[in-house]
Amino acid sequence: MSSNFLISIVIPVYNEEKNIKPLLQTLLPIIKLYQYEVIFVDDGSSDKTVENIKKETAKSQNIKLISFQRNFGHQMALTAGYEHTSGDCVITLDADLQDPPDIIPQLIEKWQKGAKIVYAKREKRDVDDSFKKITAGLFYKYINFFSDTPIPKEVGDFRLLDKDVVKFLNGLPEQSRFLRGLTAWGGFPAEYVKFSREKRRAGQTHYTLSKMLNFALEGITSFSIKPLRLATYLGFITSAFSILVILFKSIQHFIFNQGDWLPGWASLFFSIVFLGGVQLITIGIIGEYVGKIYQEVQNRPKYLIKEKINL
Repeated sequence: MSSNFLISIVIPVYNEEKNIKPLLQTLLPIIKLYQYEVIFVDDGSSDKTVENIKKETAKSQNIKLISFQRNFGHQMALTAGYEHTSGDCVITLDADLQDPPDIIPQLIEKWQKGAKIVYAKREKRDVDDSFKKITAGLFYKYINFFSDTPIPKEVGDFRLLDKDVVKFLNGLPEQSRFLRGLTAWGGFPAEYVKFSREKRRAGQTHYTLSKMLNFALEGITSFSIKPLRLATYLGFITSAFSILVILFKSIQHFIFNQGDWLPGWASLFFSIVFLGGVQLITIGIIGEYVGKIYQEVQNRPKYLIKEKINL
C-alpha cells in the first residue's frame, strides 16, 4: 500500500528522563519508512525530561516539543498533542515502552483498509501485578455499567486516529477531557490490534491508586447521569425501608403487644449513620456534577504552554 502520507506520533511525558532515548531508539527505525513527526508533550516535568527531549529536537526537525507551564494531567497533554498535529493519522503512546512501537505498522495497515480508529488492545498483561489487573478489570466493568457510551475493554491511550477523528475531538468544547470515552462516543468505524503489555523500561508508574480512582470518576461523570439516578433510587429505597420499619413496629406494638415502642440505642445509631451516609453520598455525587458545570462556566484554557520547539 501507499506510504505517501504523514503520521503524527503524540507522546505525553511526565518525569520520563530515562525513557526518552530508549524510546526513540526503538520508535524511529520503525517509522522511518513513513513521513512522520514525533510530538512530545511535557506535562510539567521536574526532572531532565525536557532537557533530554531538546537534545533530540536539535538533531531532527521531525522531533518536536510542547512544554506545559505546569502539570495539567495526561488527558490534557494528549489534547494539546492532538491540537498541534498535522498528520493524516495520529498515533498516541506512552513513553515507558509498555506500549510496543513495533505494532505501529499493523495499526497503519488497519487504518489504510478503512478504519477511522485502530485500538491497540492488551491481549496479555502478565507484567502487571494482581492488584493492577483487578483494578483495571473493575474500571472497565463499572465504567461501562454507568456510561451511556460503551468503552472498549483492555484498551488505553495507545491508538491510531484518522485526521477526521482528531478534527472531531478538537472541535468538542468541554473542559473535561476523558478521551477514551470521547473517542468511542463519535461512533467512527474501529478495528483492533492485539499486543502483549511490556515491562516499564525505567522509572515508576505515575498512576497511583488515587489517580486511577479520580480517572474512573471523571470518566463516569463525563458520560452518564446514571449516578444521579442511582442516588434518587437509593433515596426512594431508604425511605421505603423506613416506612416499612415504622409499620412493622406499629403492628408489633399495637396489635400484638410485643416489643418495645422505643428503639434501643443500637438501632437508632444504625439508622442515623445509615441515612447520614446515604445523604453524604448523594451530596457528593451531585457535587461532582456541579463541579463540572463550574469548570465549564469558567471556560479557562485547558492548558498553558511554556515553550514550543520545531512547531
